[in-house]
Amino acid sequence: MSLKSILRDKQFAGLFWTQLFGALNDNFLKTAMVTLITFKGVSMAGLDANSLVAAAGGLFILPFFIFSPIAGQLSDKYEKTYIVRLTKIWELVIMAVGVLGFYLGSFPLLMLVLFLMGVQSAFFGPAKYSMIPQIVAPEKLMASNAYVELGTFLAILLGTIGGGLAADSDYSAHIISVGILLLALCGIFTSRWLLPIPRGVPDLKIHWNPIPQFKEMWTLLRERTAVYNSVLAISWFWFFGAGILSVLPIYVKEFLKGDASVATAFLTMFTVGIGIGSVLSEKFSHERVEIGLVPLGSLGMSIFMIDLFLIWPSWIGSQSELMSFTQFVATYEGKRLLVDFLMTSIFGGLFIVPLYALVQERSHPESRSRVVAANNVMNALFMVVSSLLVMVFYHFKLSLPQIFLALALMNLAVSVYVYSVVPEFTLRFISFILSRLLYRIRVEGEHNIPKEGGVILACNHLSFIDFLLVMGAVRRPARFIMYYKFFEIPLLRYIMRQARVIPIAGRGEDETIMTRAFETVSKELKEGEVVCIFPEGKITHDGFLAPLKPGILKIVEKDPVPVVPMAINGLWGSMFSRKDGPAFIKAPRKLWRRIEIKIAEPIPARQLTMERLEKSLRQIVEEPATQSSP
Repeated sequence: MSLKSILRDKQFAGLFWTQLFGALNDNFLKTAMVTLITFKGVSMAGLDANSLVAAAGGLFILPFFIFSPIAGQLSDKYEKTYIVRLTKIWELVIMAVGVLGFYLGSFPLLMLVLFLMGVQSAFFGPAKYSMIPQIVAPEKLMASNAYVELGTFLAILLGTIGGGLAADSDYSAHIISVGILLLALCGIFTSRWLLPIPRGVPDLKIHWNPIPQFKEMWTLLRERTAVYNSVLAISWFWFFGAGILSVLPIYVKEFLKGDASVATAFLTMFTVGIGIGSVLSEKFSHERVEIGLVPLGSLGMSIFMIDLFLIWPSWIGSQSELMSFTQFVATYEGKRLLVDFLMTSIFGGLFIVPLYALVQERSHPESRSRVVAANNVMNALFMVVSSLLVMVFYHFKLSLPQIFLALALMNLAVSVYVYSVVPEFTLRFISFILSRLLYRIRVEGEHNIPKEGGVILACNHLSFIDFLLVMGAVRRPARFIMYYKFFEIPLLRYIMRQARVIPIAGRGEDETIMTRAFETVSKELKEGEVVCIFPEGKITHDGFLAPLKPGILKIVEKDPVPVVPMAINGLWGSMFSRKDGPAFIKAPRKLWRRIEIKIAEPIPARQLTMERLEKSLRQIVEEPATQSSP
């Protein structure tokens, strides 16, 4: 999928432009209102301008707590395209009320409009994100999420700048009124491009009381560990981002002595960086949901935020007037601060896009909308907590740079904790480094692996890192069976335990380990999972395919699932293989070399014989004479 899809693919383009116009309208209206409240000194119900600004943000977030449980149910029960179109008509009606509010100069009415826009967004969100897997192919899931995030943050930037400029105009009420109506009409128009898609659970009973539904949403989240942890990570991102953006205006004005143009430059760096990171995540993913980017993203976010704390502008204490953007960017510190903010945001894009894609890929189709709704509730909760934490920081007299440092260190601590208890992220990160930076992997025939149901991958065994390369090359998560004595190698032992590798031994070595391995494999296959076995039973000493062990026949006899032969070529001679001596103690001979993983057509269980499997493997395994040493 390329950027041309937002113009040529009518189904995806309909979703992309509809959500972009919606986000643009939200931020245009919200920024315009906040600007008017701030500069007109509006007070209401005993609240001053600053309190009203905070209340405006709360009113927009509140509906996500109240209505997300109902919104998720409706999107799972009814046709999602219909719901999207209905919410866009709803948006037009709300904006018409907004026009009346601006005409009357009634800020209570405008605050109601802001609340109603939050309600509309709460119903639009679950339908928007849960329909993506239904309108794009699985290999386009990362790209689709990348472009949706790109459009969202572009809309935030344009809406924020446009709302501020419109509110500052002499004809603010007229310009804002025309703008919000026009954007709502554009959203209605682009929503007509969407085609109907299959309903999730047509007979789902709707429970209108949101309180009991919070428990059900929590249960749905916990059904799949990867989905639950991804939702927590997404919510942490919004916690981190909300904390930074709440401090940013004061940081620019009070600490950096910059004017509004400098604040706008920082906001631009934030939104543009997220967009760049989103696109890069798609480029790095190679048409798969690459969660190995998540640890990389979180590490980069912390590093550049820490560097931002370390910068002490030379003009502090001597600058009496606020600096313009031209003056600010002329300084070394100004350039470095903007780059730090841009890089933090780029790594944020690398962090967030794979997580959204993983939630969509791993959640059950019949409950996906409710999972997305639960994610929205968690996001809103974390943003509220973030705002409260910033207030605590202010109470304890932390300086503005110290608040940034605190957020960076918290991000680092949370990341270390999450990646220690959720090894899949760390392992995919290691796999990503191996397959994208240390070597270049090309996968041929991945379509031969069934998209669902139990399946066995039968792979040749060239090195100690074969399972990590296969893990990065295959879209479906897999359990690996490997020789139990590999667990005696210190570093490899830790990685294999984190990867939940299934140790196996020969009958004459340890029958208990062997029996337990077959029981675990059977359980995984019955649950429709992927199991990868290295049927040679050992890592090759000469690079040639060794005779196969018959254990795979025993597995298939008990659980008749298809067997997919696959081969790793090009890794013989690497520091991880046994060529020219033991592995790991040799220096790398050639980095960034092309490694090929070939996947043959599946062999049905009833047709599996050792002769057929060996013949299929020999057709795709390259002999050492044809391989150059990496």
